[in-house]
Order: sequence, then C-alpha cells, then structure tokens
Amino acid sequence: MTSALDSYFKISERGSSLGREIRGGAVTFLTMSYILVLNPLILGYVPDSEGNFLGGGTGDGSNLPAIAAATALVAGVLTILMGSVANFPLALAAGLGLNAFVGVAIASQSTWADAMGLVVLEGIIILVLVLTGFRRAVFHAVPNQLKVAISVGIGLFIALIGFVDAGFVTRIPDVASTSVPVQLGEGGSLSGWPVLLFSAGVLLLIALWVREVRGAILITIVVLTAAAFVLEALLGGDGNKLGWSLSIPAVPDDFVGLPDLTTLGEFSLFGAFSSVGVLAAALLVFSLLLADFFDTMGTMTAIGAEAGLNDADGVPPHSQRILIVDSIAAIAGGAGGVSSNTSYVESASGVGEGARTGLASVVTGLLFLLATFFTPVVQSIPSEAAVPALVLVGFLMMQQVININWTDMEIAIPAFLTVVLMPFTYSISVGIGAGFISFVLIKLVLGKAREVHPLLWIVAGLFVVYFAINPITDWLT
Repeated sequence: MTSALDSYFKISERGSSLGREIRGGAVTFLTMSYILVLNPLILGYVPDSEGNFLGGGTGDGSNLPAIAAATALVAGVLTILMGSVANFPLALAAGLGLNAFVGVAIASQSTWADAMGLVVLEGIIILVLVLTGFRRAVFHAVPNQLKVAISVGIGLFIALIGFVDAGFVTRIPDVASTSVPVQLGEGGSLSGWPVLLFSAGVLLLIALWVREVRGAILITIVVLTAAAFVLEALLGGDGNKLGWSLSIPAVPDDFVGLPDLTTLGEFSLFGAFSSVGVLAAALLVFSLLLADFFDTMGTMTAIGAEAGLNDADGVPPHSQRILIVDSIAAIAGGAGGVSSNTSYVESASGVGEGARTGLASVVTGLLFLLATFFTPVVQSIPSEAAVPALVLVGFLMMQQVININWTDMEIAIPAFLTVVLMPFTYSISVGIGAGFISFVLIKLVLGKAREVHPLLWIVAGLFVVYFAINPITDWLT
C-alpha cells in the first residue's frame, strides 16, 4: 500500500515521506477550517432581492449548518480531485472575497439561485479558457520575476490575514480622524485572551521552527486549541471577569450529525440575465472571472515555489491539470450553492509542514468530507490556534524576494506594486493587475513595447477595465 502511494504520488522522488504528507494535509485543513465558519456567516445572513436567505433560512441562523455542510462537501471533493489528478499540494474551498462579492453585489440584485447561476457560468467560461490553452498561455507570458513578486506579495498577504484574523491588527473605527487605517489590537494595545493566545502561538511556533521540530505547525495548533478550551473552562465562558470579551469557543454539545445538503443544485444558469439585465449580468460575470482567473495563477505559483516544485520559468508541474480542476471547482461551488471555490494560499501551511505531493491534498479533502458530519467540532477550533501558521508561512514566502532584481526599474517597480498592493488592498487580483499594468506601461514609455508578450497587452487592458468597472457600469446603465 505504501509503495503504491509512493509510486503514484512520487513521494520519495519529491523528497517527502508518507508522514510528512499526512501531517501537511492535516495542517492545511486546520488552517483552512475557518471557512466552514466564515462562509456560512458571510452568505447565510444576506437576503436576496426577494428577501429570501440561502439554504431556506429565515435570518435566524437556522440555515448556517446547511451552508457549512455544503461548503465542506464541495471543498472535500474538489481538493481530493486536485490531489489525485494534478498531484499538487493545493487545497480548494469557497473563496473569501468572492463569496462576499456574490452575496453583496450579486444576490442583492437577484435571487440566490440566479447569483449561483452566474458563478456556474463564470466557471464554465474559465474551463473553456483552460481547455483552449488560453489561461496557461497567459501564465507562461508573465515574466518570471513578476511571478516571484506574486509569490512574495501573497506571502505578505497571508501573514496579514493571520494578524487580522487573530485581532493582533485591527481596523480603526473612525479612520477619518486618524493618520493610519489600522492599529495594534484594540485601541493601540493588545487585550483579550484570543489575541494573547495567538501571540503565544506565534512565539511557540517560532521556537519549534528554529529548533527544527517535526510537526511544529501541527503541534502549535493542537497546543493552542487545548489551551483555548482550558481558558474557556477556567473563565466559565465569561471573559468579562478580566474586562475582556472572550471569543474562544466552548466544547460543542453535539459532536456528530447527518449533514444538511439542501443548498446543492439550487442555481439558475441564466436567471440573472432576466432579473438584473444582460449587460449588468455580463459585467458581474466578468468581475468574477478576472478575480478567479488570476487568484489561482498567483496561488499555485506561490505554493509551487514554496515547495520547490516550479521549473526554471516558475511554472508548477501539471499546471494545466491544476487549472482544469480549479475551473471545475468554480462550477461546483456555484452548483453547490456555496459560491465559487478556488485554490487557497493557506495550502502553504501544509507545504511548510513538509507536504510536496497531491497526497496531502487528498488528506485535506478527506478531512473536509469528515467535517460534514462533525461541523460543531470544526467550528470549535479557534482561529487564533490556526493563524500563527500563516505568519510563519508569510515569512517563508517572503524569502523569495531576493530573486527579484531591485536595481532594474523595469521589473522592480511592477514587482514592488505587486508585492505591496496585495496586503494593502486585501486582494491578490489587485496586486497582480497593478503589476501587469505598470510593467506594460514602463516598457511602452521606454520604447520596448515589442518585448511585451501580446497576451500581456490583452491582460493589462482587461485589468484596466476591471479597475474601472464601477464608472463603466454607471456610464453604460
């Protein structure tokens, strides 16, 4: 059995081991498990244009278990597909940012079925672009150092996600009266057990990592989760005893139950074209398409670079298969009623634990499928226990910055914009778009337009439309 797995997934060939793949897959799942909580919260309380809630809820949270179960099911199936078909340590789930866009910008103008239909349509278009070779051709047209900048930018982005999710960095409520939009903790200082738990987790992880302890990330997550439950028991669920608001979850009353899959199949492929109009629907699909298109390209490049799997041109192995599975995931997310599924940068946490093959993704996928029955348990893993891994992985990905020639302004400026705008705007696509546009512009003004691949001209033009989508929509409607 072990030799068969080794042969199929090329575990030894990639310098890994069965244990490292299992640990890596488990760590990726634990780092991503927050989506089983966040996706229902983002989608579950948003009424569509007719006042209905996704999954048949009434706005009281009764639909959240159904959304969580479907989220886990789709993520599990597609992540297993990624691992078994593409043999790449990349996990997929409902895309953060994309789900908010679907809920706020699309469902508010149509029904939930119509909104999910647009997601399915967007996925079909991306799949066609992959099968025709266009998506892969665009990927190969991007200069290698810009690919490196994308990886570095994603590293900073996921580190910021870790700090924000833990409450270590927070948004200042009234930014108009301050000089900066974010701050340390609440009111400029750290307070509350969750933040202190995260801080202790970062320190513990650093200590274990520099000591080269195997399973450092997984050990940290387990220790912090146990500590969270101890704190919950000691404080009796009342963090206000210390003047703080305790957000650490309690041990669930129910550990297992049959999943509610009522959201599956609730989509209307062309319904939105009637409810919001052909032009508006087309623009919504275009916005989804562009974000999904480049998010995955950036993510798979970053994961491949971190795992040491990319070739000399910065291209991961089986990139065409990766893109095909990712396109199918977008379709499956809409068909499952849980928004577009896409590749997760948190997969880097499993790579940091040693994962190098698709077996890790299979493990992650199986845990997602198992989570459909144990949603209460998964929801009880505090994010503060998992997100320290994102900070460490951000550091590891940041190390690639030395591969960018910072003395060459033709690449340094686009690389800089790519790197900084991802965390500053909380968007992978914005960073990639700014890098592409500035790269093309610099080549143009220096009289080197012929050095730009024709596809980059097209992509840069599409990103200009992407950034100007609101005024264009206002002008056309």
